[in-house]
Amino acid sequence: MSSGASALEVEVRPPWPYRLPRGGGGDGVLRPRSGVLTRLLHVDGAPVLVRAWQPGRDRVRLRTDSLDPAKVASPPLVGRPSCEAPAGRSQLEMAVERMRFALAVDEDLSDFYRAFRGDRLLAPLIRRRPWLRPRRRPWPWEALAWAVTQQLIETSRATAIQRRIVRRWGPRLGEGRATMRDVPCAAVIAGRAPAELQAADLAAGRAVALRAVARLAAGGRCDLSDPAADARLLRIPNVGPWTVQCLGLGGRGDPDALPAGDLGYVKLVGRLSGLGRRATVEEVEEFYAPYAPYRGLAGVFTLIGLHHTVAQGPPLRIAA
Repeated sequence: MSSGASALEVEVRPPWPYRLPRGGGGDGVLRPRSGVLTRLLHVDGAPVLVRAWQPGRDRVRLRTDSLDPAKVASPPLVGRPSCEAPAGRSQLEMAVERMRFALAVDEDLSDFYRAFRGDRLLAPLIRRRPWLRPRRRPWPWEALAWAVTQQLIETSRATAIQRRIVRRWGPRLGEGRATMRDVPCAAVIAGRAPAELQAADLAAGRAVALRAVARLAAGGRCDLSDPAADARLLRIPNVGPWTVQCLGLGGRGDPDALPAGDLGYVKLVGRLSGLGRRATVEEVEEFYAPYAPYRGLAGVFTLIGLHHTVAQGPPLRIAA
């Protein structure tokens, strides 16, 4: 570990085969360039620039740099956090911790592999691509907000909505093609009228739901990092099990959280089970039940590992 007054750099040795993600995600806040991933984060309102790169198969380095708050532009909105002081040591350490989580660099899948190394479906997929990880967000709020935007629509439309939200209300560093942006915090979204969110192409019901979850998170009435929050979230109209399962997998790192209602899973299980149709949510849950307490991880490996085969080939079936 190396550090200075305004920077902190650490080296991590992943405990399981690892590859740094090549893509940055659809919302555009994580930027890949020449093998380096860069992200603008705000910790307690203070802006931090985080970079991650992989100098060797068994090494990942992360560097956080404190930024002058005056150089980060934010729309003059109700709920926008104010910060006049640059990030200190504790904020830099938190930024490293959250990016280590988001990149899943510390995840050890040894127990997962040992549990299913004899499984005829899962074991070959793990051996073939052991570096696969669920996509995570640095903060639970981001995972929940983007899950709401993704409900019942195709991925391309959802990512377009997310980019609009980031561009309209997210903090910005720099200009032109080099611009870095952050996801707007819960307090900013809580201050938006549903009509403003609808203007980003969110359906009316989901615009109301997004503002409702933002108000819960921003008001301190709901700790999104705690699974106990799910019961309260589920009482909000247009927030269902799929949404909180996405929060669990991508925002808390729960390996058992399976978004069973995802279109990819209902298609995949329908083909693997030879149903001749899309599976129901109940059938997806039954299919992955033997993989507990790693149903979410099993889902990621099967969905990504079999994506092209399922999409291009004839229906697949697990031998009886």
